[in-house]
Amino acid sequence: MYDAGVTTTVGCPRPAALAVAVTVLLSACAALTPFAEIRGSLPAERFVEVEGRAVYVEQAGSGDALLLVHGFGGSAYSWRRVIPALAEHRRVVAVDLAGFGWTERVADPDAYTLGAQERLLLGVLDVLGIEQADVAGHSYGGGIALWLAARHPERVRSLVLVDSTLPSYAAERRRGAARSHAAVSTFLRGVALRRGFVRLALERAFFDDALVTDELVGAYLARLRVEGVVDAYLGLTQPLEEAQADVALAAINLPTLVVWGADDELLPARWGEQAAGEMPRARFVVLERCGHVPMEERPEAFVSAVVPYLAEVAAATRGMS
Repeated sequence: MYDAGVTTTVGCPRPAALAVAVTVLLSACAALTPFAEIRGSLPAERFVEVEGRAVYVEQAGSGDALLLVHGFGGSAYSWRRVIPALAEHRRVVAVDLAGFGWTERVADPDAYTLGAQERLLLGVLDVLGIEQADVAGHSYGGGIALWLAARHPERVRSLVLVDSTLPSYAAERRRGAARSHAAVSTFLRGVALRRGFVRLALERAFFDDALVTDELVGAYLARLRVEGVVDAYLGLTQPLEEAQADVALAAINLPTLVVWGADDELLPARWGEQAAGEMPRARFVVLERCGHVPMEERPEAFVSAVVPYLAEVAAATRGMS
């Protein structure tokens, strides 16, 4: 679900001609996988119910909980290269957010707001019996992690922000102009949910384009081509976000590790360093020869930065109790 505007054309084609054009385009469109088929193909224990929707969750390891929150267009799959190493030290919980991965897409646009994503994460923690977790968020997921920490600091022990946005990013993606379900369906299924489109988006996110393999493109694409994707896209992009979507970084009084790819073309590393400087308990780490997705591109370096930090936080917490 890589964001791109829906283009319009000049002129007013006759309805019959337009109908023919749309029919031809949709005949070559990407097929969407029914959610029932997805759920039936995966272990039942990987789904929990939150607000009447099936939410996909991957778990590994034991001990203190580490909640992983992916970015826009990603899913729990985005963390696959670091989960095994992280799970040697933590109970890792990787969630597919509303509108992404294998989580059920619903028609209600209010199910995709920043507040709804917050409720989804809190709901998952509640179902799993987790009172407090370290929370790692990537990009859009970092903004959600900050939002969660600002509003529910009692549920967050520490933060790991990975090439992160601010919560206001979710509001800024939302467009002022309304779009029809049919137009968005045509755009997504005819353009955005195609291999070439997703490959270009991933290559822009990576420093080393050679890592963007056919397998990687296919895996990301499969988790986007899911029944309900049009409703999800409309919900994620129409102007329904909370009026006050930002947080005061100086007020986030939690241990925070800010990890950034030195060669991130989407969100420059200097932005991360500046944000870390505004947070009273933040530490900034930059990974060389790395783009926007460190856990994909530099998994060993990512783990080497995160694991000792979480151990330090845990030791300090025990020392205070």
